[in-house]
Amino acid sequence: MTAIETRIAAGLERAFAEKGFAEPNVEALRDAAGVSLRTLYKYAPSRDAMIRTALEHRHRRYIAHMFDDLPEATDLALSAIVERIADWMKQEAAHGCLFHAAVAAAPYDRDLRALLQRHKSEVARRAAEATGLAERETDLMLIIEGLTQSWPLLGDAAVESARRLGLGLRSAA
Repeated sequence: MTAIETRIAAGLERAFAEKGFAEPNVEALRDAAGVSLRTLYKYAPSRDAMIRTALEHRHRRYIAHMFDDLPEATDLALSAIVERIADWMKQEAAHGCLFHAAVAAAPYDRDLRALLQRHKSEVARRAAEATGLAERETDLMLIIEGLTQSWPLLGDAAVESARRLGLGLRSAA
C-alpha cells in the first residue's frame, strides 16, 4: 500500500469510526482523508469503496495490534490477547465493532458481510494458532466476540469475564 493509499484509508477509517456510516458526507470524508476529491475518488471511486477501504485498513491494524509479538508460550498468549482486546476497545472502539456497525448500516450488502466474516474468521484462526487451541476456534471466537460486543456496556467487567472464560477454556483443553 502506498503512502497516499494508507493516508486515505486511515482518514476514512477515522471518519467512519467517529461519525458512523450514515453521517459523513463525501466532503467530510475527503477532509478526513486529507486529499482532493479527485484523489479520493481515484483510490476509492464510490462510497461503498470508501467503506471497504476503511475496513480493510482497520482489519490490518487490528490484526497487527492483536497478534504481533505475542508471547510464544501458548498459556500466556490467550491472556495477552484479552488484554490487547481491552486496549483496543479503550483506544479505538469504545462504541463497539466497526465491522458489525458497517453491516448493521447496510444489512443486505453481501460484500460487507463477506468482509465481516473474513475478518472474524482470521481473528479466530490466529487466536487458535497463538494459544495452541486449534480445536477450540469457535470457543475462542465466542470469547473474543463476547468481549468486543459487551465492552460498550460492561467495560472492564467484560474483560474480567473474558479472562475467566479463557482460563476455563484452557483448563478444559
